[in-house]
Amino acid sequence: MKPIPDHLRENLDVIFVGFNPSIRSSQTGHHYANPTNRFWRILFDAGITPRKYDPTEDYLLLELGYGLSNIVARPTKGADEITNEEYLEGREMLKEKIETYRPRIVCFVGKGVYQQYSGKKQIPWGKQVKPLVPGIIDFVAPSSSGLVRMKLDEVVSIYREIPALIEELNSQGTE
Repeated sequence: MKPIPDHLRENLDVIFVGFNPSIRSSQTGHHYANPTNRFWRILFDAGITPRKYDPTEDYLLLELGYGLSNIVARPTKGADEITNEEYLEGREMLKEKIETYRPRIVCFVGKGVYQQYSGKKQIPWGKQVKPLVPGIIDFVAPSSSGLVRMKLDEVVSIYREIPALIEELNSQGTE
């Protein structure tokens, strides 16, 4: 199984960060490729993308101002297979990517991803009070995995905060 490439560039509005690629993503070379993963539907339903993208179009998110990465590059069947060493290494690499590319918002796709990144245990949904990289908003959203027990509407409502946050940042920049 091989890692899949990040889709990153400087000054993105949002970088979406997952745990790690699934086996299906590794096989296809595209993010969130498992048919049971609801990532692409959530982005569309939340008004983040103008249409429901296919995993094979993941690189097109860059045109919308969005990037994709993971805290760990190694594909696995589940996040429970990721080792503590991989998380430690991934945390440092992710922080370097965030500091290098300077997105406005980093959306962690799952509380567990943010827990591994931040070392914090108690984490609310949405915008975090204190970001780990100054000047960049940390945003925690539910995992898009089909295993998540939250109703899709609840998940989408949290993701809907992202376009509003971008709009707020845009209006601050024009004052």
